[in-house]
Amino acid sequence: MSNINENKHIAVFSFPFSSHPLPVLNLTIKLAHQLPNCYFSFIGTAKNNQTLFSKTKTPNNIKHYNVSDGIPENHELIHGSEVNLYLQTGQENFQKGVDLAVSETKIPITCIIADAFVTPTFDLAKTLNVPWIPVWIPMSCSLSVHFHGKKIREHCTVNDGNKTLDFLPGLSVLHVEDLPHDPLITDTEKETALTKALDSLSTILPQAKAVIVSFFEELDLPLFVQDIRTKLELMLYVPLFNLKPKTQNDEIDESGCISFLEVQKAKSLKVVFISFGTTVIEPPKHEIVAIAEALEESGYPFIWSLKENLRSQLPNGFLERTKTRSKVLSWVPQGRILGHGSVGAFVSQGGCNSMLEGMSNGVPMIFRPYFADQGINARLAVDVWEVGVIIEGRVFSKNGLLKGLNLLLVEEEGKRFKENALKMKKILEEADGPKGLAVKDFKKLVELVSSS
Repeated sequence: MSNINENKHIAVFSFPFSSHPLPVLNLTIKLAHQLPNCYFSFIGTAKNNQTLFSKTKTPNNIKHYNVSDGIPENHELIHGSEVNLYLQTGQENFQKGVDLAVSETKIPITCIIADAFVTPTFDLAKTLNVPWIPVWIPMSCSLSVHFHGKKIREHCTVNDGNKTLDFLPGLSVLHVEDLPHDPLITDTEKETALTKALDSLSTILPQAKAVIVSFFEELDLPLFVQDIRTKLELMLYVPLFNLKPKTQNDEIDESGCISFLEVQKAKSLKVVFISFGTTVIEPPKHEIVAIAEALEESGYPFIWSLKENLRSQLPNGFLERTKTRSKVLSWVPQGRILGHGSVGAFVSQGGCNSMLEGMSNGVPMIFRPYFADQGINARLAVDVWEVGVIIEGRVFSKNGLLKGLNLLLVEEEGKRFKENALKMKKILEEADGPKGLAVKDFKKLVELVSSS
């Protein structure tokens, strides 16, 4: 093996919340396999590192180091406050992670790769005089939304729900109601460490050596790509999710979901799958009740991934009355379920990974976006790729969900969504394959990291 990459030491910083950490670790693993003589120091909180590295096998040239989560001892957390406390630890905290890594390896940091949300790493890279390569985990075109945040605040208010963003390059398909309202449409008095970080992106991202987006260029909005590339030194498409993960346990059916689906397939029945992803989303009680009432009245077989602590909010007797045609579980093998031919509709929050997983398996979708980029994802899936619908009123109601399910599973128009979903499946298979554009961009990334 050539020694050309010896003495290269890359510090990788995760944003230890929501669904962000795993894609960044996936990127680190891909790079570590490609550059076996480079050292990769993965820096995050102790709790998050324990979770990630206990479940994931990593190459020997990756080591993890812990930094403070910023939470004071005996501090009573308010929902969402842990994110701001972590970011408020600032450059000094992340410098401690670098010091630990350098002390052990005896090799100075030569490059920083960081989740773009961890903006203090930009100043750290400047201090160390090394390239800074941020990773953008949300939907790629939401980058443009943050670049044009000032213009959005000038033109829009939270009451402009259906107003389109036709004043922004390539984003005319989006509506105000699709946007994450923080920090885009808020009073500055309500700013937090996270909203300030996101608001700074238009200033710091153009100074990055490259910006990695976890998406496929083949699917992206051409005018957005054209506009954003004028603002960045380099944008690289490196998808960081496994659309069809394969594990040694693929043949094991511990949840019983696959055998359940086989029974429905034998009856030629289409199954409804309801899941709100890996992020902890707890729909309000009235929406959980509405979902349950719609599922019960519809008569469709269904699998519902529902946390144990939310079961008490279900209507009395619901589980008993539907037990012959349902499975309600805290955890389900989402990828395997969506890949089964009996699933006819996927009810989702619109997270990017879930949306792509649905499309890569040719399953039409019903979206109920809650926060972050989920509204943007849902809008693209509905109005650009035409693979599903947004729930009527953007909130679960019994009649709204029944209407969506009947549209996808029974009505003639539902065939069009299925045909489009199958078209997207083919496009994604090619984009995620050896001839996809992402292969070329990953090679560029490897060159940047190894030459830094």
